Amino acid sequence: MLEGSKIFTPYRALGLISTKIPLKVRYIKRRKENLIVTVVGNSFHTYGASKFRLLSVSNPHEDNIIALSCDTFHIYTVCNNTIYAWKRGTDVRHKYVGHKANVHLLLPFGPHLIAVDRKNMLCVWDIRTESLYMEMEFQTKSFEISALVHPATYLNKILLGSKQGKMQLWNLNTCKLLYTFNGWESSVCIMQQAPAPDVIAVGLGSGRIVLHNIKYDETVVEFKQDWGKVTGIGFRTDGFPVMVTGSEVGHIAIWDLQERRLLSQLRDAHSGPVCGLECFTNEPLMVTSSSDNSLKMWIFDMPDGGARLLKRQDGHSKSPLHVRFHGSLGNTLLTAGEDSSMRLFSTATDVLNQSFGHASYNRKASKKQKVIHDKRRMPAITQFTSETAQEKAWDNVAAVHRGTALVTTWSVEAQRMGDHKLIHERFRDKAYRGSVATCLDLTVCGNFVIIGYDSGHIDKFNIQSGIHRGTYGKPVAHDKGVRDLVTDGLNQYVVSGGDDGELKWWRMKDCSCITELKLDEAISKMFLHKDSGLLAIALEDWSVTMVDVDTKTHVRKFYGHHNQVTDIAFSSDSRWLISSSLDKTIRTWDIPSSFCVDCFSVPIPCTSLAMSPVGDFLATTHSDHLGVYLWSNQACFRHLSLRPLPDDHQVQTMALPSVGPTVMQLAEEEEDSDETLQKEEEDDVEEYKSPQQISEELVTLAMLPTSRWLNLLSLDVIRKRNKPIEPPKVPKSAPFFLPTVPGLEFKFAPAEEDKKEDKSKVRSITSFEVLTDFGKKLKSGEFESALKLLMNQGPSGVEVEIRGLDPDVGGSEDVMMKFLEMIKWALSKQCNYEAVQGYLGLFLKLHAEFIINNSDLHEICEELSFVVEKSWHNIRDTMDQTLCLVSYFKNAALIDY
Repeated sequence: MLEGSKIFTPYRALGLISTKIPLKVRYIKRRKENLIVTVVGNSFHTYGASKFRLLSVSNPHEDNIIALSCDTFHIYTVCNNTIYAWKRGTDVRHKYVGHKANVHLLLPFGPHLIAVDRKNMLCVWDIRTESLYMEMEFQTKSFEISALVHPATYLNKILLGSKQGKMQLWNLNTCKLLYTFNGWESSVCIMQQAPAPDVIAVGLGSGRIVLHNIKYDETVVEFKQDWGKVTGIGFRTDGFPVMVTGSEVGHIAIWDLQERRLLSQLRDAHSGPVCGLECFTNEPLMVTSSSDNSLKMWIFDMPDGGARLLKRQDGHSKSPLHVRFHGSLGNTLLTAGEDSSMRLFSTATDVLNQSFGHASYNRKASKKQKVIHDKRRMPAITQFTSETAQEKAWDNVAAVHRGTALVTTWSVEAQRMGDHKLIHERFRDKAYRGSVATCLDLTVCGNFVIIGYDSGHIDKFNIQSGIHRGTYGKPVAHDKGVRDLVTDGLNQYVVSGGDDGELKWWRMKDCSCITELKLDEAISKMFLHKDSGLLAIALEDWSVTMVDVDTKTHVRKFYGHHNQVTDIAFSSDSRWLISSSLDKTIRTWDIPSSFCVDCFSVPIPCTSLAMSPVGDFLATTHSDHLGVYLWSNQACFRHLSLRPLPDDHQVQTMALPSVGPTVMQLAEEEEDSDETLQKEEEDDVEEYKSPQQISEELVTLAMLPTSRWLNLLSLDVIRKRNKPIEPPKVPKSAPFFLPTVPGLEFKFAPAEEDKKEDKSKVRSITSFEVLTDFGKKLKSGEFESALKLLMNQGPSGVEVEIRGLDPDVGGSEDVMMKFLEMIKWALSKQCNYEAVQGYLGLFLKLHAEFIINNSDLHEICEELSFVVEKSWHNIRDTMDQTLCLVSYFKNAALIDY
């Protein structure tokens, strides 16, 4: 079990595609397909080039991957100073340990692997034996290795580039320096083998791209890009003499090598540096990756020889600020953030992920220009609201943007930004020109958007037409700014909270004020659970208070956070309240008891969280992180014993979920031994185990399945209904059967050699009783053991045991009396109530005539009737009292301060 939280465990991360580590392309001959490998945190993704979909996610490393390379057989990754060779992303075939610093350059070189670490040490590893073949140390001041490449047809030779600008050609077989190239007075960023022999393309930090003939030490051709240093170089090999280069500002240049000129360019191909760039062999395709969390495939089919975007995989380019589940199924997430884009993520499969585009002041003009750095792009989305009602008819999402009073609408059905911009005319005047929309909510009917502003105004708009439909307050709803607002589940009223600490109720229809409630501190954030009517309010004193919106009273108060509360959410059954804070903690509060029952810390503060409508996942977003992180709710899979956390509770830090299973989860899967399971049980908090019977005054049930006791009186009807139509057919060759002992119990006969030969076959009959273990325990008065044996039997077995008590079939009158005494004993103990009642009913049904004709049995049955009546009266009185109390609690207005 993972330490840190009893309720939530890391599940997976959504929306992570690539980082600054360059991608790699490997051709798999068996699949006849190119596979694209990208790094995401401590794992790497493998995409198929044909459908451009995610094929696999590797097992996680202990830390983030800092270098990546691959060949036909393996994928090589670097975690700190350790190199791993992976097969299919799940099987670590080799592990190379020996570097004293982090490795940043890798190059598979036939049966060897070349690695360069931060201490400027070059090591050559034997891939199969994992042994160190050779190592060379370079002086950092004179030659700091920044790039390396193996020139084609140059046996046992590699070319090294340095930050000082020089290049060196080495023979690894003899460990000799063959030649030194003076360079071009700029650091070497990347080197790539050109299709022509002896020619190497060198990308420099100054933006120059030099195609150099290393055989004659002559420059063939030189280009210059004005966008900074060269971050990637690729060559088309499908018959066109074209070179492609990437830059650190996101632009891509396409060069014609035959005419030695710029052929075309892809402006703003990425919103970040082009970290990885590779062209497919003998195909007019190219893939690029960037630190903007995107992976794109381009095709060279433009009339001018340029490329166009063919396929893409991307997530948020900047950290998301708001996340909410959309719909009642809990499998769809809506996110928005710093990149002013709205995205939809599926918790089931990445194929269903969608991008709604970026918010723009003029969506049509921005789409026509196809420019990422659009001057018309709106500021970041800080909050949004959505509803599923009328989703197919018109827009069903509204969003608030930072620093503006303009509210945009979006459509989940159309997967795009809507046409309406919601803003009141007053904000066009100079008096309110600097006002900002701070909060909003969409009514459950999907018709109206209620918007609050820092000027104290609250406006109601029709989301279908964008027309203003009313203003709450005369002239303002709050003297200071509106911090947050919510609408109830029946469209009756709006609840708003302001900087002045006032909570106000407004009638939805006529926008009039109903009542108000003064709080101790200014309101920071609110969240309403519409089914229960509970309103959670985060205050500026870092506490969370809870108000019943129906009775308009305080019901709970929670203290525990040590910094500002960033977001709050309810569980689906409104039993838990989950809150996050800038103190990096996520707390779970038990609402009935008002105690914190779970708390864990995360490495980065949580900016927004949302609980699934079905209660299976908790989704969180974190500052400066591009992904959406899912936490699994363990209460959906097993019983949780939660207790209030003590004041001196030590909060444990949990790592954020990765794109695949975590290291701890993999370790738990591998450790299946009994010792491991026993250790986990010892480490876990001892759960409270209820005794078999809490008190002798209370009736205790046996908790048996209803099929064990409910249908005992109807067994004859069930047998008749289940009787086969055709009699069973005897097989032609009867199988071999072991001999059994005749009787009610199924027992194998002992071997013949165990029998005594001198034993007489003449037996003296002293009793005609043929009793089973159950009958023997009854006769000896072991009622508890006999009752346990009966409870372990199935319905048919119970009937056989009770029917066998009849003297005519092997029982006796004494055993029948003992059975009734056992029932009387169980009812007096008030344990196993429903099972005992079922057994008594079956006994009376089977032996009614015998009991009537026997005075002793008749007498004990009369005594038993009084015991049964007494026990039933106790149950009935207790149930009536409990039902009255429950009805009172439901209908009465109780106030808990």
